[in-house]
Amino acid sequence: MSRLGNLGARLYRGEVGYDFIGKRKIWYGVSVLITITAILGLVVSGLNMGIEFKGGAVFTTPKTSVTVAEAEDLASEASGHQAIVQKLGNGGLRVQITEVDTKKSDEIQDKLAADLDVPRAKIAADLVGPSWGEQIANKAWTGLGVFMLLVVIYLAIAFEWRMAVAALVALIHDITITVGVYALVGFEVTPGTVIGLLTILGYSLYDTVVVFDSLKEGTHGITRQTRYTYSDVANRSINSTLVRSINTTVVALLPVAGLLFIGGGVLGAGMLNDISLALFVGLAAGAYSSIFIATPLVADLKEFEPQMKALKRRVLAKRAAAAAKGESPDAEDTEGDAYADGDAAPAGAGAVVGQRRQPRRGHGRTPGKR
Repeated sequence: MSRLGNLGARLYRGEVGYDFIGKRKIWYGVSVLITITAILGLVVSGLNMGIEFKGGAVFTTPKTSVTVAEAEDLASEASGHQAIVQKLGNGGLRVQITEVDTKKSDEIQDKLAADLDVPRAKIAADLVGPSWGEQIANKAWTGLGVFMLLVVIYLAIAFEWRMAVAALVALIHDITITVGVYALVGFEVTPGTVIGLLTILGYSLYDTVVVFDSLKEGTHGITRQTRYTYSDVANRSINSTLVRSINTTVVALLPVAGLLFIGGGVLGAGMLNDISLALFVGLAAGAYSSIFIATPLVADLKEFEPQMKALKRRVLAKRAAAAAKGESPDAEDTEGDAYADGDAAPAGAGAVVGQRRQPRRGHGRTPGKR
């Protein structure tokens, strides 16, 4: 077995682990700092909305020896607006100019034909009205709102409302960071960007639900024992799915990184940047929020429940008493310490984090059952 696979097995069994829940204030602080930076970038720089949203014209030229920089200067001079020029695979150019009407488009087309020394008929011109872009934006917001609503309803039914709230906060966190990065780097926002955003929301939700499912299973009947608090089990749930989250995230990021850094950066295929940046940032943010935001937030919300507060007091009292006697807090007692009715100990309740759980002897049962 590989080292990573062996580590994953040990994390799953609770033999090793990292105290994610105990350090949740650090993660919250990091997320708040990143989110504030993203919001500031959005307020100061704003989004570079594409032609599909602002309206304008796109001119496609045949093969030419004019460079991208030269074409940008020529197009900007002809239109009076900043132009975005991309080199096409056939050697032609794609010139994009926002806020251009039909009359102005004809004038720009004539000027480009003369400056580039190509026949006017060979320059294709496509006009996009601002009203069409507004419709796209409205439909995108509507789709996003419906998606969020369905997510909350599903999670509230399949799990509970606290997990639904935590997942919603994590999704908003991912969207804010991704949009903020777009504002900071100045990438153009196109329908491809919207597709990328919706895609990462699904991926982020998947990663979160995996941890929630482990947490739901692990906390079944948790109040019938005095070894583990809800936060203990939540922490173990994160550790038991940690390697899986890392593997899926890395595998998903590799092809997206190829699109962004090689396709968009090295090869200059700028149109790939629209969707690849959203995917790259969103996938990374989604993996982070599933581990460091969603599950710790659920633990915080659950610890406000009276029964969980009472459980925590019992657990801490037992641990304090055991420490005073020099005994292990996992030592067996006669007060219903384990799960009743033959229930297994929760996935994630194998030990206090970082401590290996010692199996019981002489009962012929698996560790965790009483």
